[in-house]
Amino acid sequence: MEIEMKVVIAMMKHETNTFSPIAANWERFENWGAHFGKKALQKYENTRMPMAAYIDLAKKAGADIVTPVAAEAMPSGVVTADAYTRMSDAICESIDAGCDLALLDLHGAMVSRTTMDGEGTLLERIRSIAPGLPIAVTCDFHCNLTQKMVDNCTALIGYKTYPHVDMYEVGLQVGRIVMDSMEGKNTPVMARVQLPLLAHTLRQGTDDQPMKSIISACTQVEKQDSVLAATFFGGFPLSDMPDTGVSTLVVTDKDKSQAKVTAKQIADIAWHQRSEFIYHCSSLKDTISQAKKLSDYPVILLDHEDNCGSGGTQDVMAVIREMIDQGLDGVAVAAVYDPGAVKEMQKAGVGARIKLLLGGKIAIPSLCLEGEPLEIEGRVRVLTDGRWIVHGPMYTGVHVDMGPTALFDTGKVKIVVVSFHHEPWDIGVFTSVGIQPAHEKYLLLKSRIHYRAGFASIGKQTLHCDGEGVTTSRNDLLNYKHLRRPIYGLDKDVKFEFKGEN
Repeated sequence: MEIEMKVVIAMMKHETNTFSPIAANWERFENWGAHFGKKALQKYENTRMPMAAYIDLAKKAGADIVTPVAAEAMPSGVVTADAYTRMSDAICESIDAGCDLALLDLHGAMVSRTTMDGEGTLLERIRSIAPGLPIAVTCDFHCNLTQKMVDNCTALIGYKTYPHVDMYEVGLQVGRIVMDSMEGKNTPVMARVQLPLLAHTLRQGTDDQPMKSIISACTQVEKQDSVLAATFFGGFPLSDMPDTGVSTLVVTDKDKSQAKVTAKQIADIAWHQRSEFIYHCSSLKDTISQAKKLSDYPVILLDHEDNCGSGGTQDVMAVIREMIDQGLDGVAVAAVYDPGAVKEMQKAGVGARIKLLLGGKIAIPSLCLEGEPLEIEGRVRVLTDGRWIVHGPMYTGVHVDMGPTALFDTGKVKIVVVSFHHEPWDIGVFTSVGIQPAHEKYLLLKSRIHYRAGFASIGKQTLHCDGEGVTTSRNDLLNYKHLRRPIYGLDKDVKFEFKGEN
């Protein structure tokens, strides 16, 4: 009688902005989606997430599938001990119960109250429970890769796209690598190279240089027979921990020397273009003035320094205030986080004309910024429960919950106001409240790069609005306490010398 393989498949994801005042407690994971057991499988098996790829591989192999947890929260501050324990314990208990393979969908930039290296600590714990267990790991493009992560899994890979539209594909790739190793078809070995480079997130779009050529280099080396996977991690600069920043990782079949050489070659390409990873700010007043002169619509205005998808409060009103002061007309905004304002609009009802003190409720101590609400008058146009399904290329099939949501219309500006944080990477943020974004003159999005997934084909021109917020690209404003120094992007005269694994 054939023995059935038992596979543990789990997801534990959080991009931690250690400068963010937003609490990353268990409630925040529940708001986005925290599921246990069979419900975790049901929620993700028909999506385009890495976990779905793992499930498909395991089903094809006829395996017994165990899904202890699938949990993710919108980026925010340091993860509480309780939230981290709930997720990591669920995974480790399933491993301890016995299995033949672990397929894990992680992020790579999780900092908790109990460990700066959330993923590395989890993997080290799993390895201590099951020393010989084959472990496959997918990480986000913005993973701050640590040696502990590499040392405690069989093979690790990251996305090659930002916006992340290849999550399912990389899950298949690393899952197949590890499953093949179980059949003796390969012997994965890995080499990591860490660069002294703090890349600005706005300079990490994979359709742009310098990322485009670097990702191309990764794709090219993967065509070599002995190279199983090659990843370039842009890193997440707003996570203050020693390993924050850019790194490369190459997985080869048996040949560790080739893995090291190839990882260094990719790192060299990035280092030679290091100045291209730095974003340079412009005057907000001048940017809005420029927007008024444009006539090819829609124009996308990015309020990128207040992006909840990188841990922003999503209630900083600086860009919206400047836009209104300059009389910009025909604008749709997504989205402002203000649960209190939503309640006021619910009380007033659809069609009511009211005054609001919108946004500006959350102080940002790390930047010495106090909340500054915007006094605004308009009409309540729509009230919804904030729930919809993503049909675009990123997070396809995932159920979104923005919490109770309202559309507030000033006559010139329509603002989507939400009760749960949500970055606008899909047009559903607008269509769910009755707005057709392609028919608007201006789309003001609190996003950085992910907006491209849903809006790149709509927008005719894009302007970066350098306002205020905890997702600033002005990293010199941030008080890093744990980041290794010196590092390019903050310090001068930084050298890159590769001396083996680091």
